[in-house]
Formats: sequence, structure tokens, C-alpha cells
Amino acid sequence: MTKTYRVVQWSTGHVGKHAIAGIDARPDVELVGLWVSNPDKVGKDAGDLAGLGRTLGITATDDADALLALRPDCIVHTAWADDRIIEALSDLARFLRAGINVVSSSPVFLQYPYGVADDMAADVIAAAHEGGASIFVNGVDPGFGNDVLPLVMTGVCERIEEVRCIELLNYATYDQASVLSDIMGFGLPMDVTPFILLSGVLTMAWGSVVYQIGKALDVTFDKVEESYQRYPAPEDFDIPTGTISEGTQAALRFEVRGMVGGKSVIVLEHVTRLRDDLAPEWPQPAGHGCYRVIITGEPNYTVDMQLLGTDGDHNTAGLKATAMRLINALPHVVEAAPGL
Repeated sequence: MTKTYRVVQWSTGHVGKHAIAGIDARPDVELVGLWVSNPDKVGKDAGDLAGLGRTLGITATDDADALLALRPDCIVHTAWADDRIIEALSDLARFLRAGINVVSSSPVFLQYPYGVADDMAADVIAAAHEGGASIFVNGVDPGFGNDVLPLVMTGVCERIEEVRCIELLNYATYDQASVLSDIMGFGLPMDVTPFILLSGVLTMAWGSVVYQIGKALDVTFDKVEESYQRYPAPEDFDIPTGTISEGTQAALRFEVRGMVGGKSVIVLEHVTRLRDDLAPEWPQPAGHGCYRVIITGEPNYTVDMQLLGTDGDHNTAGLKATAMRLINALPHVVEAAPGL
């Protein structure tokens, strides 16, 4: 008889609504509770909040204690954390100390915090062991597109000189204004440094990818470097979240590089545009958008994972991929030994 895992979904935002759909799609996972931060969503049905076109019989609540009292097998945590990292870490530790397993999309450095954010991860890891619970933090990036995918490809290599993982996406339809502007700097003057480009932030956010691949390949870095380039809008143009004014940031390219002997050996790169014709000299995606793995060595490999939602939007596919990375891992996480 197949075991059924009782889960609580924590948030109904851009990733959370896809997580609810994913939970509903798996016969071995049962939704027993739903937490929301927006008081306007309290009392609404999970199916309605996820846009499923039907009810699921689970109503949203902002009563965290009541949900923890349900003693679910797992919490699917997809709550916003980019500008509330301390609060998110506290929430995760609370769940784990209560003996509840967790799959989460953030904070992203928990994918592999060692060497990146050891101190910030310490309490969450301790909480997991104290509560006898497991936690898995992942998605598509950081996540499947730059952990499993490149490591699978290294299995057919004779010699590896560099592993490069690239996200190549147009973010124009990513309906999250605070991420695009406040965090990533799109639409901001070129002389204003956005949060993501402050010293050390790129490494905290994506260094986990570099260190995890390095660990898997038994590479010890001399240092980890980060760099970026910005590209201005040639004229005013509109995206769903607003107007990008001429001269403000309209494209961004950055790298986090694990270095050995003065050479990059593991690289995480992002090329993000708000219009396909911007920065034409930068790498171009396959299809509507892709995650690309380039392995230089013997032999050389290039693998493109193209993504596209059934609605025709690659950003929908990315959000769906993040949600399903968690939902499909959930049974394994519940059954795993305590810890990260």
C-alpha cells in the first residue's frame, strides 16, 4: 500500500500556487493545511488561490500554531525570503524543531551553505537534528538547472577543465516588481547599485552552486570571485510591471567563479534581459529561454534545457519547475535521516 504524506503548503505566491497544483497532482501527497500572509486570502479555498478552477476543501489561514498542531509530515515552504532572510530562517528552524520535515525554495543559500553562509545556516541545521526532521532547499536555479544537470554531465567526461552553468532568460513577464527593480536593479539608473550587486551578495545567493559542484568533483578553490555587467535601455519601453526608461538598466549579466591557480573551474552565470534584442553580444538562449551547461575538457559538451509553460511563457515554466522540484522530492525528504 502506498504511503500518503500529509503536507501543509506555506504561501500561495508565484511558486506556492504551482506547489498546490503539484500537491493535488500526486496521489501520495495530501494537502491538510494552507498558510497565507495576506489577510485578504484568509478563508479562501486552496484551489481558488492556486487558480485550479475548482475547490480543494482546504481553506487558507494565517494561524501558524494551528497548522503546526496538525503535525503534518512535511511543510512545503515557498514564502518570500529575499528581503526577510532572518525571518525565513527562523520559520524554518521553528518547523524543524517541532519535528516537521521541510522542503523549501528559500533562502537559496541553504541548497549548499557550506563555505557560503555557514553561520546563517547553523541554527536551521541544528534545529533539524534537534527535531529529528529533514530539510531540502532547492528549485530550478539555484537547483536542478545547476546542480543535478551539470553533475550528470560530468559522468561522461574524461577530463574537466571548467563547468559553466548559465541561466539565459528574458524576465519581462516575471510579475514581481520588487525583485526586478529593488533587488535586481531593472529600471534603476545605471549609477545606482541594486541590492543583488552589493559586494558579496551574488556569492551568498549563488555561491552554493559553485561550492556544491566543487565538492562533488573534489575541487578546493583558491578563492571565489564575482563580477557583473549592466546594459541600459536604448529607449523607453513597457513590461507588465511598468515602464523601463531610456538609460536605465534593462539587461544584466553576472558570474560567480570558483578559481584554482588563477583559472575559473566552476562558474555560475546569469544573462537576464527584459527584451530579446538587448545586449546582442552576450550569450543567447536556445528557444524561449534555457538553462545551459557547458563543460570544457575532453570531450567538450553543451547541454541546453529549454523551458516553456503550457501558457507559452518560459517564466511560468521556471516557477513550475521550482515548485515541482520540491513536491517530487518530498517523499524522499520525509524518509531521509535528520538534517540538511
